[in-house]
Amino acid sequence: MSKEIFVPDIGDFSDVDVIEVLVNVGDTVSVDDALLSLESDKASMDIPAPEGGVVKDIKVSVGDKVSEGTLIMVFEGSDEPSVNVATDDATPKVSGGAAAAGGAEAAIEDIHVPDIGDFDAVDVIEVLVHEGDTVAEEDSLITLESDKASMDIPSPKAGVVQSVKVVVGDKVSEGSVILSLAVGGDGAAAASAATADEPAAAPAPAPASAGPAVDSDALKRVHASPSVRRIARELQIDLTKLTATGPHGRITEQDVHDFKSGAGRYAPAAAAAEGGAALPVITQPDWSKFGEISTVPMKRIQKLSAKHLHKVVLNVPQVTHFDEADITSLEAYRQSMKGRAKDMGFGFTPLVFMMKAVVSGLKEFPKFNSAMDDAGENLIERHFYNIGIAVDTPDGLVVPVIRDVDRKGLFDLARELGDVSKKAREGQLTPADMSGGCFTISSLGGIGGTNFTPIVNAPEVGILGLTRSQQRLVRRGDDIVDVLMQPLAVSYDHRVIDGAYAARFVSHLAFILSDVRNLSL
Repeated sequence: MSKEIFVPDIGDFSDVDVIEVLVNVGDTVSVDDALLSLESDKASMDIPAPEGGVVKDIKVSVGDKVSEGTLIMVFEGSDEPSVNVATDDATPKVSGGAAAAGGAEAAIEDIHVPDIGDFDAVDVIEVLVHEGDTVAEEDSLITLESDKASMDIPSPKAGVVQSVKVVVGDKVSEGSVILSLAVGGDGAAAASAATADEPAAAPAPAPASAGPAVDSDALKRVHASPSVRRIARELQIDLTKLTATGPHGRITEQDVHDFKSGAGRYAPAAAAAEGGAALPVITQPDWSKFGEISTVPMKRIQKLSAKHLHKVVLNVPQVTHFDEADITSLEAYRQSMKGRAKDMGFGFTPLVFMMKAVVSGLKEFPKFNSAMDDAGENLIERHFYNIGIAVDTPDGLVVPVIRDVDRKGLFDLARELGDVSKKAREGQLTPADMSGGCFTISSLGGIGGTNFTPIVNAPEVGILGLTRSQQRLVRRGDDIVDVLMQPLAVSYDHRVIDGAYAARFVSHLAFILSDVRNLSL
């Protein structure tokens, strides 16, 4: 028995370009296998198989334009259940038994982005569910990422996904519709039961290419969204050679970018085919052979930091310039004001002077307050002065941002620094608290050390590293004087800043810090 397959409801889009046909005549497909990739000027999407079967005829080709209801293929029938088959009936079809015969009716509800703090227009970096999926309450639906943090958006209810309203690359805010969900009736119960009884599926490995040439059949079977496929085409990357890190073996956009930069992994067979040309992977021996071990899961913030720092080291050519500042008079002034600050309820640390000195440096040397655009062709100059402060917490290093440092006094900064540090240690920082930084300061002065090389907190182009100040005897003319010297270590992005410019910036910091009166210049 033959079955005609139509383009399902694709929202408000019409006359959308077919950019890829993912199956051939004679292929056997299962429910939800991708058949076509469509792309408009705003979004891209896969068209999944509403039922299983054998492809008998393909009615469209690359370059055709299709809309909802367009005939795309003819299948030889199969016994697999149909999911959301396009019919004249506008009522969504609910898989998983939510509206099956004998079951209770399910209500269709729109699921919105909840309160995500002060963020607006946040990027969707991963869509974790598809039409027909059964989800339980608190299951992750999509992943969002700002310039400083990422977050999963959980389902507020159990049910069956009817239609997904966002794609990777979209920008969403609080209240944006994510998807339509069939809730209530038998569907919600089925969702809860499925989650409780079924173990999570392990990600399947990405199909491997048999050799250097692209295997077109294998490429069609790769589990990747249209937008990821488009990016891979633009970067000339064979998706069959990548190891997927996304849910259910899906290749993510990050997998593609990591592979391009050398941070990603080849799929095992592809690595062999390429002769080991990928960045070598460090593997662990079986440590249990040598003694007792335990495995401790990394905190989410640690995993995010590790990925970000890895990307920075691979993509940003960094240089560190070392110098030191005589802070004898500055420290004397700080000591004279500590008691007053304490009476007002906050500490008065050297860090507030460093923040003010950095702002003076950013004004004098504006390249340090810029960022390179994604194309690597322009500098984005910022005319505000937000300073990130690296804070050590039980969960790992975080970098809250103190905004408009140029407009605040020393006591104002000291009070705010104390508040945000406490908030960080208690794990109460929001993504908004860690966004919008122009330059970062990382201080190890309270711990120890004589100097270190901080890693640039890209997309910023500079970072100041501080260690413990040191008493030293120095000759000044005919006199030997006791001074307090503060080591300074500034790492910078050499694509934006050259060595001479950096040296002048650090010398300026030393000048500002050498006399507290210089802060008013």
